[in-house]
Amino acid sequence: MTIADDIVTEIFRYDKELPEILSKAIKQKLGVSIGEFSEKSGVPASTLYKILSGERDPNLRTFRRIINTIREIECAETNKKRKFIAIVCSRGCLDVLEKPTIKSGKDTFDIKEYAVTSMEEAIIAAIKAEQDGASALVCAPIVSSTVEKVVNIPVATIRPISSVARAVELVAKKVS
Repeated sequence: MTIADDIVTEIFRYDKELPEILSKAIKQKLGVSIGEFSEKSGVPASTLYKILSGERDPNLRTFRRIINTIREIECAETNKKRKFIAIVCSRGCLDVLEKPTIKSGKDTFDIKEYAVTSMEEAIIAAIKAEQDGASALVCAPIVSSTVEKVVNIPVATIRPISSVARAVELVAKKVS
């Protein structure tokens, strides 16, 4: 969940007070001053101070501007972080990865591993990877069609042709 989503959830679902939640979000989580936030949002600093002190409740338009500004700041911070591609699969598959990064055109992506042992864990890991800011996701064929339905990032399916052939040869030797 994003900071903006957390604020809305805490206010409307858990009936928490806006001043405390908003102050913590702006100053601690986003790390911006009220003056900076005022400048970015277009909400006068005096209005923000009144809202944060509990002296005044924001109208709907002001609340929307606050939430949208929080999203914009958070999105800008996410874009500053290095891009990464998530790989969701078993530890055995992850152990054979050779490169910690991959270059595609002018972009360089880190590879972030999400080790799983079941289909349920793979789906949860895919959702977590998207929340962590993954640019794309690679996963096993058994879960890729489900994962594509629950995430909003590109999903590629692992096609282990050579390793499957080696496994079949190995098991054939074992039974003969």
